[in-house]
Formats: sequence, structure tokens, C-alpha cells
Amino acid sequence: MATPEHEESAIPRTWRKPAFIANPLVRYGLLAVLVAYLIWAFGSLPFNWERISEGLPRAARIFGGGFPPTLSRFDLLLTGFTESLQIAIMATLLGVLLSIPFAVMAARNIAPLPIYLLGRAVIIISRSFHPVIVAILFVAAVGFGPLAGILTLTLYSIGFVGKLLAEEIEEIDWGQVEAMRSTGAGYLATLYYAVFPQILPRQVGLSMYQLDSNLRASAVVGIVGAGGIGSTLMNAFGRYDYDFAFAILLVIIAVILASEGVSGWVRKKIW
Repeated sequence: MATPEHEESAIPRTWRKPAFIANPLVRYGLLAVLVAYLIWAFGSLPFNWERISEGLPRAARIFGGGFPPTLSRFDLLLTGFTESLQIAIMATLLGVLLSIPFAVMAARNIAPLPIYLLGRAVIIISRSFHPVIVAILFVAAVGFGPLAGILTLTLYSIGFVGKLLAEEIEEIDWGQVEAMRSTGAGYLATLYYAVFPQILPRQVGLSMYQLDSNLRASAVVGIVGAGGIGSTLMNAFGRYDYDFAFAILLVIIAVILASEGVSGWVRKKIW
């Protein structure tokens, strides 16, 4: 005869995900505050509905003029994309190479406190501004052209890759470092044989991602005069060549898709 304990254990149990906030009063109170804030935010935004209604026909003319896209100025498009590709590759190489020493400086477990603060300061400053803002500053400093784009995306790469690489260094297996130090190895030898081998796969993945990101960003910074296909795109819109501008946009999408496929193939070959 089954005991009550056996009957209770035979009842199927269903798992339920625990609530993020256990207290229901706090949970629903925060939800009510969030809904009230969203209502207030949307209600206080200065929407000009008259201007929006007038802009819809203009948007329809722009999109209508963009189809079908045309490659009548293919030489101009090819020149702009070649320049964007050169900017992205140069900026990625320089940014990744420069991010390694700054990442080592910004890793708390292997850098002294003053060096750590300096490295973190450089990475924080590099990540504080949007690439368009930095591009405007470099265009004012070195003039229009690809040099401003390379400098902009190099600084952008240092901020992104350096931060993630520093966090990866802080999470390494410390046993390998202690083993190297126990043999009397110096600081550089410890980095080369105990630290860098552990972060190499992450470094390759970050480099491939940063190349994809710089390809996209090179089109954006070109709008403010930092070279690349962005300048060609801006000129096309300025001349009301919407069909050529839409062709440029489609080619940008195609190039990014191709770069995603290549980077995925490379990662599979490495790991």
C-alpha cells in the first residue's frame, strides 16, 4: 500500500522560473512607475504632427526615386568602396596592435595601480565619444580624406578591443602565471608564455568583429568628410541621385553580409 509520501512524490512537478524581484509589491510598483514614465516621456516629446504629415510625401518621393537602383557610376562606387576597405583594414590593424599594450596596462591582476589607472583612462576616453564626433575633430585637425577616417577608427578600435581584452586578461587561469614566476621568468616572458596564449582565441575573434564594425563605421565617418564610401553616398543624396544612393546602400549591405560570412568561416577554422 502506497504511503502518503510515495503518493506525493508520484505527482509530476513543473519548474517555474523564479521572479527577478521576489516581492510582488516592489515588482508591480516598479512596473507601474515604468509605465507612468513612458506615458510621460512620449507625451512630453515635441512631435510636430503637421511637419510629419508634410514629410511623408517627400519620403515617398525619395524612396520612389531610389527604385530601381542604378550602377551608372560604378567606377565612382568602386573607388569609394576601395577607400573604405583600405580605411577599415588599416584602422583595424593599428587599433588591434595598439589595444594589446593598453589592455595589459588596464588589467588589474597584472599591472601596478598607477599603470592600471593610466590604461583604464586611455580606454575610457577612447570609448567616450561616437566615431562621428571623433571624425569631425580629426577632419578639422588633418583635413578631409582617408587619414582622418583611419585615425578615427583606430581610436575607436582601441577603446572597444582594449576594454574586452583587458577583461579577458583579468579572467585568465592564474596557475600558469604562478608556474612561470616559480621558474624565475621575468614579466615579459610571463606575458608571452602564460598570458597571451590564453587570450589569443579571444583576440582573434575580437579582431574579426572589429574589422566588421570598422567596415560599417567607415561608411558613417565618410559622411563628415573622413573618406570612404560615405562621402560618395552624401554627394549622391546632395545631387538628388536617389537611385545611385540606394545602389550604394545595397552594396554596403552586401559587403557587410560577405564580411560576416568570411569572419564566421575564419573563426570555424581557428577553433
